[in-house]
Amino acid sequence: MLQKTIGIVLYSIKYNDTSNIVEIYTELSGRASFLVNLPRSKKSAVKSVLFQPLSIIELEADYRPTSNLHRVKEAKSYYPFSSLPYDPYKSAIALFIAEFLYRAIREEAENRPLFAYLVYSIQWLDEQDKGYANFHLVFLMRLSRFLGLYPNLEDYHDGDYFDLLSACFTARKPFHNSFIEPDDASKLVTIMRMNYDTMHLFGMNRVERSRCLLIIIDYYRLHLPEFPALKSLDILKELFD
Repeated sequence: MLQKTIGIVLYSIKYNDTSNIVEIYTELSGRASFLVNLPRSKKSAVKSVLFQPLSIIELEADYRPTSNLHRVKEAKSYYPFSSLPYDPYKSAIALFIAEFLYRAIREEAENRPLFAYLVYSIQWLDEQDKGYANFHLVFLMRLSRFLGLYPNLEDYHDGDYFDLLSACFTARKPFHNSFIEPDDASKLVTIMRMNYDTMHLFGMNRVERSRCLLIIIDYYRLHLPEFPALKSLDILKELFD
């Protein structure tokens, strides 16, 4: 059955000389795997440049209920980027976020609110010329809402620890090792109070930013089974350091 949808490219790997397997988070079917033929002809209906990390595309694919790999018939850009692929800092963020989403989102079902959040976030980053150094931190914390992992902020008091396992703040040090000290816990609260439009108002140096990112990744790793180390993290840290 042919189906048209909008999708966000998460990952692409070479399948053979003329085709790739591409993981795409789609508006209508959640995450899905696609076989994309990439002929060298300039008249081809599918161009390889479309499948960069976080590219937002329109595609028509042949969905078959008995197959986990769907064949793309046509694809075109839904939102042409103005800066994201050409700016080294934005490209590093995009690569990191694409890999993170590839590892974190596994549902093969429609989730319109999540899809809308991802599209809005990608477009926001592409349109900014400054003030986006904390983008990946805010993005990851707000993503946790859609995955059912958002921490409980209601009981926070200055000086509390944050229990990574229970996803809550506590006045007493937990009996296990999966927690963060009060100083780091307060920074996590600060990130959870940011949004894209206000995050530039919160001062944070590169050391604090790097520390918060590692905490957030550890948090996800504890709550998502088999969440691996991210290869793009080193690239992101190197650029922003």
